[in-house]
Amino acid sequence: MPDTYDLIVLGSGPGGYVAAIRAAQLGLKTAIVEREKLGGICLNWGCIPTKALLRTSEINHYLTHANAYGLSAEKVSFDLTKIVDRSRKVAGQLNAGVKGLMKKNKITVIEGEGAITGKGALSVSKDGKTTELAAKNIIVATGARARDLPFAKADGNRIWTYRHAMVPKEMPTKLLVIGSGAIGVEFASFYSDMGADVTIVEMLDRILPVEDEEVSAFVHKQLTKQGMKIHVSSGVDKLEATGSGVRAVLKGGAAEDFSHAIVAIGIVPNTENIGLEALGVSTNRGHIDTDPYGRTNVEGLWAIGDVTGPPWLAHKASHEGVIAAEAIAGVKGVHPMDKTNIPGCTYSRPQVASVGYTEAKAKEIGRNVKAGKFPFIGNGKAIALGEAEGFIKTVFDADTGELLGAHMVGAEVTELIQGYVVARQLETTEAELMHTVFPHPTLSEMMHESVLDAYGRAIHY
Repeated sequence: MPDTYDLIVLGSGPGGYVAAIRAAQLGLKTAIVEREKLGGICLNWGCIPTKALLRTSEINHYLTHANAYGLSAEKVSFDLTKIVDRSRKVAGQLNAGVKGLMKKNKITVIEGEGAITGKGALSVSKDGKTTELAAKNIIVATGARARDLPFAKADGNRIWTYRHAMVPKEMPTKLLVIGSGAIGVEFASFYSDMGADVTIVEMLDRILPVEDEEVSAFVHKQLTKQGMKIHVSSGVDKLEATGSGVRAVLKGGAAEDFSHAIVAIGIVPNTENIGLEALGVSTNRGHIDTDPYGRTNVEGLWAIGDVTGPPWLAHKASHEGVIAAEAIAGVKGVHPMDKTNIPGCTYSRPQVASVGYTEAKAKEIGRNVKAGKFPFIGNGKAIALGEAEGFIKTVFDADTGELLGAHMVGAEVTELIQGYVVARQLETTEAELMHTVFPHPTLSEMMHESVLDAYGRAIHY
């Protein structure tokens, strides 16, 4: 007889393990199946270790520009092995924390390769042994992996995916980054601040294409100012590893040599070989179709996180996990996922953060728009920090005062954005934001000023 549960979660990333914890809190007998490490890609190979790397490059930037703060730092150098080791230790610490959470919440952890074998049935294979499991409900949270260039697969030596870029054996001297989404721009920023000569190639007409156009333009300008070369409306026609590096032919250009290349052109959902086809699960380009609660078209089968549609973000996956677990447990009043309230963050230098509609999108869907903007140079705290480059932009419905979106670029905006996320969740209008008292001196004052500016009332600029 198979081991039986109320819920089995296939995959233990930020969607899967959060879903399992919430289900256990609600009294469901829960198991989680994981083929690699608890915490998934985000914790072990994505969000967390990359932030550890970016913290190192940030400190390196400050050390090499110490004179701007009246300080002196001579012969600044780094040890690549120690940088990577610190990043891996941060990931390891959090992996251990997830293990502790599983134990605390009495969630059964089953290691191995999981596959759905029928309605409410799942098998797990490891070391030649197979364990049969059964559950009333199964959540698929198998995540995604990096997409390769069809003509140049990553070799881990000269051509990298994000996983290779996090554990470099050597520091690139001349780096080609293919793709300018959050992952591409973050790695470009890290390696540039560590001294590499960086070139970014983007197929679309601007970098960070999901962001507000003004934000994209500002980041393009800042990265260029830092010494990066950026090619938009471009691409790579040919890429091949050589004995000493990588030779690339950019769209319409001549061959150019680089020491390494990072391919950051998107993701592929991990939906193969887990039994979805036999069940007739509805998918779109490999991603599982769900309703706003995580239900698939197959009764008792749910899906969350990167294996479903965009945005492919850890915090979106976690929230989907909570929603699905509560829906499975029959909690009354479960709120469906509203993707317009999911913030996006890019931890480059400068940082980028946003939530809701861009100004262009708001106009496209027929809204009458009022937009306000406030620059970092008008903020005392930003000037004192030596971080006076950037701006905050807010977008309102001119007829109702609804906060439609917020877009930021500059120091620490990935922390500031949550103020606007809460405001949107509470359906706040410009009136409440104008009447809110912001502490001084803080970067958050720019949020207030941006709102005021949308209505012609900015004080400090």
